[in-house]
Amino acid sequence: MRINARFDPSYAKRLEYLTRATNSSVSDVMKASVMFYYESVRGQQAPQLRHLAPWIGKAGSGRTDVASNYKDLLSDTFGGKHGKTRPSAA
Repeated sequence: MRINARFDPSYAKRLEYLTRATNSSVSDVMKASVMFYYESVRGQQAPQLRHLAPWIGKAGSGRTDVASNYKDLLSDTFGGKHGKTRPSAA
């Protein structure tokens, strides 16, 4: 896709700086900039899932009990964060 953009002088100077500092083409700097912005915005789209980040993608952790003990594991994590402990099973 070909894109034309108009930058005011301050943005043009910043773009020129980035191309020189990274020894990259304008296209490469723009691609990296879009990816950076995309990741930033996408990270803000699902804030309700951020607390699950330590658990997502943990396959291969060596634990075999995550699926069966996820409530206890989450309780331990959140309890430690908020200074609460869960009742021990009797």
